[in-house]
Amino acid sequence: MLRSRYCTWVTAIILLPASLALSQDKPARLTFDVASIRPSQPSEEGGGIKPLPSGTGYIAQSMSVKAMIAIVYRVPMRQVLGGPEWALSDPYDVEAKTEQSYSIDDLHIMFQHLLEDRFNLKLHQETREGPVYELSVAKSGVKMKVDDRGNDLNIPITSGQGDEVIGTKVPMDYLCFWLGQQLRGLQRPVINKTGLDNTYDFRLSFLPELPPNMSRDSLPPEFQNLPSVFEALKEQLGLELHSAREAFPVLVIDRVDRPSPN
Repeated sequence: MLRSRYCTWVTAIILLPASLALSQDKPARLTFDVASIRPSQPSEEGGGIKPLPSGTGYIAQSMSVKAMIAIVYRVPMRQVLGGPEWALSDPYDVEAKTEQSYSIDDLHIMFQHLLEDRFNLKLHQETREGPVYELSVAKSGVKMKVDDRGNDLNIPITSGQGDEVIGTKVPMDYLCFWLGQQLRGLQRPVINKTGLDNTYDFRLSFLPELPPNMSRDSLPPEFQNLPSVFEALKEQLGLELHSAREAFPVLVIDRVDRPSPN
């Protein structure tokens, strides 16, 4: 209940004449076969976005354009800049499907193309410098279990019972993205400095970020003694967050329009 839920390619063709490269080597543009986009109904609560378990599509419910950009480009929403106010305030439902199964990376590319085609989205990447958190391995060592069974289409971090979250086959870059979502009030990106290139399973319990008008003392007793996310990472996963200042990427919206008709 207390926990909020919320998941650039450069192709260089050289040593070939331009006409030959375009005609023979340009890859097909990945797109969904069918896609429906509509404004969410006012009665719809919450929101979410996820690939279909079969790998044949993507669905979003009650999600803003900026939230969708954050998920499919894998950057925290605070690092998606610019655009009109409605791109953050107006929720949409999206149902996009394909006739065959694709990987999660290909589905993200398809969704990016969907935003380009239906919302006329144009954006570019910039680098900013500022305060960040660096995620590193604690002196105690990693306390997570390596899970090398390969990627799938499931959401890597999900809510368990009570205050617990469950990580399954979680890459460290995704953990940094997820932590950045949990630390929204601190307005700092989380940068992966762990050096870990496996995927991991874990269980994590911590007190989530509280609204400004809520104190720890006002919570039910079972939540009052929970550790902060900083303490929980160190004690339960063997990871640490350190304050630092360095460069980090942001996505800047140059143009976005309300979606074209279905």
